[in-house]
Amino acid sequence: MTKTRVIAALIMAPVAICAILLLPTQWLAAAAALVFLTGLWEWLKLTHVDGLPRTVLLVLNLLLMVLLVWASAGSTVLFQLATLVGVGFWLLALLWLRFFNFGAHEESGSRTLKLAAATLAIIPAWTALVLIHAGEPNGNRWLLTALATVWAADSGAYFAGRTFGKHKLAPRISPNKTIEGLLGGLLAGLLVAGVFGWIAGVQASQLGGLMLVAAIAVLASVLGDLFESLLKRHAGAKDSGNVIPGHGGVLDRIDGVLAALPVFALGKEIFGF
Repeated sequence: MTKTRVIAALIMAPVAICAILLLPTQWLAAAAALVFLTGLWEWLKLTHVDGLPRTVLLVLNLLLMVLLVWASAGSTVLFQLATLVGVGFWLLALLWLRFFNFGAHEESGSRTLKLAAATLAIIPAWTALVLIHAGEPNGNRWLLTALATVWAADSGAYFAGRTFGKHKLAPRISPNKTIEGLLGGLLAGLLVAGVFGWIAGVQASQLGGLMLVAAIAVLASVLGDLFESLLKRHAGAKDSGNVIPGHGGVLDRIDGVLAALPVFALGKEIFGF
């Protein structure tokens, strides 16, 4: 499984990197929308929404993306507000993880909250991605920095956890995650953030801010991963899908990104790098 996982990553990574670096923002936004909406489709499946309602909810989220683009009319204010909403949602998600049995049963109220959570996770992550990529100068490099930080943290946590993992991080939600894996992922994420931040043009005076933002983004990515694990545990599912060999579904790959991108976009604005 590890070999399959690595091979799949080696195929996906160059495609993603080329898209980030070479596509104009509007085309990258469209490609990212396709990926994120695929993740949303899997999220809806985990909440046991099928058939026509699932399609309708997907289309409504797509229309919300289109509406945001149309209403922005050259301004980034709506995208910034949506990104802030995403940061707020993930702070609330911490509370949800604390009471992990909340929503475990299929009452209409809990299902509605999970459906709302899907939009509050998917849309702000997409707006954050667009904001970072459209930023000047070197927005494409900064988006690559943000994503590479999350990817490195995820891989670092995986291998550090397999090698050194002894102390469980959240055994009731995700039994395989360990504190040692978290620390390994944090270290890997910070190293990659420093290297890619240098490529993106970070100034020496901004390096401390970048490291702080990268650290919080890595922790946010763990939060996103745990929240998806919570959804899967409630649904009795191992993976969100099976479209990516060794990785599961699309949502399994972007769960950390959904939480990390709004944090990184906000931090980038605050520290001005």
